[in-house]
Amino acid sequence: MNPTLELTEELISRASVTPEDGGCLELIAARLGALGFACERMDSGPADFRVSNLWARKAGRPGSRTLVFAGHTDVVPTGPLEQWSSAPFVPSHRDGRLYGRGAADMKTSLAAMVVACEEFLAQHPEPDLSIAFLLTSDEEGPSKDGTLVVVQQLQARGEPLHYCIVGEPTSVDQLGDMIKNGRRGTLSGKLKVKGVQGHIAYPHLARNPIHQFAPALAELATTEWDRGNQHFLPTSWQASNIHGGTGAGNVIPGELVVDFNFRFSTESSAEGLKQRLVSVLQRHGLEHELSWTLGGEPFLTPQGNLVQAMRAAIEARTGVHAELSTTGGTSDGRFIARICEQVVEFGPINASIHKIDEHVNQADIEPLKDIYKGVLERLAGA
Repeated sequence: MNPTLELTEELISRASVTPEDGGCLELIAARLGALGFACERMDSGPADFRVSNLWARKAGRPGSRTLVFAGHTDVVPTGPLEQWSSAPFVPSHRDGRLYGRGAADMKTSLAAMVVACEEFLAQHPEPDLSIAFLLTSDEEGPSKDGTLVVVQQLQARGEPLHYCIVGEPTSVDQLGDMIKNGRRGTLSGKLKVKGVQGHIAYPHLARNPIHQFAPALAELATTEWDRGNQHFLPTSWQASNIHGGTGAGNVIPGELVVDFNFRFSTESSAEGLKQRLVSVLQRHGLEHELSWTLGGEPFLTPQGNLVQAMRAAIEARTGVHAELSTTGGTSDGRFIARICEQVVEFGPINASIHKIDEHVNQADIEPLKDIYKGVLERLAGA
């Protein structure tokens, strides 16, 4: 069994449902410490939701630029255990696949990153490149005490980051076919439409917030917020939950609560979207309360040194010419992009992430490590 597969299995075997780390960071820090990395824990959060964070850095030659490998050790819950073909935290091999929760998202990437560094530094002990790891156990959860906290601390002490690879599973049909070089922004809202509760047989004595909101909902659902651009899909607005009523069939509710989300391109701003949505509510005469949560601004990495190195490493190892994309959900790349100009995401095939019987193709594990190593070599000029 090769070192990358062995480390992947060790990580999968450690149950680490958010915010638990299961000892994954200790294992990784031990491997990095042996390579000369200075390892620093930046754990954060309340006692009942303590998040494990690791910042590890090995300085290269004086004046060298810094490449960060970023990722998360936490995984989503397993779901019904009886539906798994094998125990989710016992690495299992079937039909050329490695099964286990976190196999694709993203413990294979973490193992590949660590082993890539081990091999690279064995061949280039004093590279013209500083290497760092930024790892957390709070990516699948609220994401308030993980990468965001580390980024804030690094920013406060003025630590420069130049390149970052986030090990998210980005490949679609085969390893290397897609790199994420940006992500849309995410802006969530909670809207409370106020009405007047009353008997359903006497609607003239009440004000039904469901009926009042319906025309506004139709307008919001069909609004063109922007047309996107060559890098981003058009901004979308989606309602995720609508709650109204007391549970009784003869009562007009006194309020309606709507959860919604914008996924927005660089053609729109969070403040602009807020203003446009409020104007719709006002135009329809809705008495309301509204609260907002900005989950992240959109970011885009142009085709610079990092994208070129990643594409070249992928093509050299797999023969695949990677597509650049900003589709999909969010990642911790949105926080790192605040202090790092070039951020990309790259990892294994994502078809099984968060699913029962999550897995990776075993044949992809060693090539993934080689691709990360290839990026190191190209950025270091090795």
